[in-house]
Amino acid sequence: MNLKTSPIRIRPVTPADEPEWRRLWTAYLDFYETRVDEDIYRTSFARLLSDDPHEFHGLLAEVDGHAAGLVHYLFHRHMWKATNVCYLQDLYTEPQMRGRGVGRALIEAVYRAADSEGAPDVYWLTQEFNSTARRLYDRIGQCTPFIRYVRPPRNTQ
Repeated sequence: MNLKTSPIRIRPVTPADEPEWRRLWTAYLDFYETRVDEDIYRTSFARLLSDDPHEFHGLLAEVDGHAAGLVHYLFHRHMWKATNVCYLQDLYTEPQMRGRGVGRALIEAVYRAADSEGAPDVYWLTQEFNSTARRLYDRIGQCTPFIRYVRPPRNTQ
């Protein structure tokens, strides 16, 4: 596979993509040192295949017929805007493909999907230490000063 001469093809996830999607999403989860149960894999993949426009969408990046990356995104309402906004939740590119345009192509595909849905705002999160991805994000996005908070784990005892 020679990415320098091979085009990057971005396309929606299909039912036949489950094994390759699972491989890529597992690698993404591994990067963030997390795991999900089998039920979450099944539920998440079903969401990507849904016809509901308010459900998650998924795209794969292919190079020479090989799945090299994925992105998941979701449109949702925003209290400060009349239009929906687009949340890019997961973006993953195989390590050997990083720096070669796959991640950029996936983000730009989400930008196009957002534009076609009338949702001009696209946002995403990453961890501070993710310097490889942040080099790309700094070129095609704008870093904001927001700090993210989450609910602490509840004691279930």
